[in-house]
Amino acid sequence: MYVAVKGGEAAIEKAHRLLADRRRGDRSVPALSLDQIAGQLSLAVDRVMAEGSLYDPELAAMAVRQSRGDLIEAIFLIRAYRTTLPRFGATRPVETGAMRIERRVSATYKDIPGGQLLGPTFDYTHRLIDPDMAGDHPVEPGARRDVSGDVAGDAAYPRVTDILNGEGLIEPDVASDAEPGDLTRDPTGFPAGRDLRLQALARGDEGFLLSLGYSTQRGYGRTHPFVGEVRIGLVDLEIDLPELGFAVAIGAIRVTECQMVSQFKGGGEDGPRFTRGYGLVFGQSERKAMSMSLVDRALRADEFDENRAAPAQDEEFVLSHCDNVEATGFVEHLKLPHYVDFQAELDLLRMLRREHAAASSETARQEAAE
Repeated sequence: MYVAVKGGEAAIEKAHRLLADRRRGDRSVPALSLDQIAGQLSLAVDRVMAEGSLYDPELAAMAVRQSRGDLIEAIFLIRAYRTTLPRFGATRPVETGAMRIERRVSATYKDIPGGQLLGPTFDYTHRLIDPDMAGDHPVEPGARRDVSGDVAGDAAYPRVTDILNGEGLIEPDVASDAEPGDLTRDPTGFPAGRDLRLQALARGDEGFLLSLGYSTQRGYGRTHPFVGEVRIGLVDLEIDLPELGFAVAIGAIRVTECQMVSQFKGGGEDGPRFTRGYGLVFGQSERKAMSMSLVDRALRADEFDENRAAPAQDEEFVLSHCDNVEATGFVEHLKLPHYVDFQAELDLLRMLRREHAAASSETARQEAAE
């Protein structure tokens, strides 16, 4: 059992006040507003929504501010809040083929129906610190120009993988009629279905999945991937209303989808075909969606009779360690009092050292006597 710290309650209260003071920072500098965080730190907000598994930019911005920019702490806050929310129903499966595109690129075809759309991306920047960032400009230089032609609008663009599918060159994207599981309500068991694996990866830590995805490219579960398509945009959410007899759109959310085209497998009647890896996350998060799709493909090793020899192919290893909230709890609990446990270890070590010293002295005495 833990031993209480003297004055612990008062000390904790003072720690909370100090935290609030440090969070506010210099009082001569205006406080950050939620609109500023959601608008200017949107990628951080998107990550908090994705790994917190709750789509609400305002709440995510609040969590980022409350956590002083510690995104894992912000994700923890969102997860905790999410558990208090009632569930009214489930939407229909999202149709990403009808996405209102903001960015869309493919590494497999130069010319794709509708064309490549670069959209807002760091891909072509020089990765040099811009001195203008030191200023406090409401609008950055050059940002006033018309950008209406840089987004695709409401037009629907077919997925690039549909081109391969039309020729039978990639495994079909078949939707299952089975009711998907819910890892937020039921404990994850092994082996886990792909539905649960994708849920876990969508909530998983971006850095962890990035490392695993990179490992597959270095030979630890090689799948020789190509980015079939990365697309970012708005998708409609529809819910069936029994009293009306048809589905009603209740809103739209921004998502990032990645279809990874991987090495070909198979034979028999269908012949060899490319395989797929899939990633879908809230907001603009290409790195996460791509990493997710790489790991998804690696975890499908059993489906293609591949040897599971790499960490990214080990379902239990990946799903048990990808959740940053759970990992944070286990790591940071080490800061809590462990006085009794440590004293037991310390007493044991001291006893072993006394026994070792006694045995050494006896050995030395016998050698001297001889």
